[in-house]
Amino acid sequence: MSTFSRQVTVNWQGTLMDGSGTAQAGTGAFSLPVTFPRRVGEPEGTTSPEELIAAAHGACYAMVVAANLGRRNASAKSSTVVCTVTGEKTDAGLKVLSSKLHVTAEGLEGITAAEFEQMAKEAEGKCPISNALRGNLEISVEVSVR
Repeated sequence: MSTFSRQVTVNWQGTLMDGSGTAQAGTGAFSLPVTFPRRVGEPEGTTSPEELIAAAHGACYAMVVAANLGRRNASAKSSTVVCTVTGEKTDAGLKVLSSKLHVTAEGLEGITAAEFEQMAKEAEGKCPISNALRGNLEISVEVSVR
């Protein structure tokens, strides 16, 4: 068995409301600006922890869907996953409420639309990021086939 890890470094300057930071991938894959006002307001070109959770969840789920298609000797010309993470700002602080996965498959071969829908919903339970998030927020799956 092999283990692996990934790292992101956030350099922050200033206060919560007036400060800003940069989230930088250890691999060099990205360097993204972050600010608190943009986190809970209009993003204006910055990212947020919630958007990064959406990226992780959507990418992981897309890989599980692709693997499950392969296990069934089926394929899709393409699949697109849109992951929407919703949070709430209250007087008590911030809370992440939900992560909604919407997968769209085009050009299915070797599997019917109904079979794909069932498989896509089951794939959520095998997604490592879903499993890390489960119990902390609501996870839902929507499926479209074109």
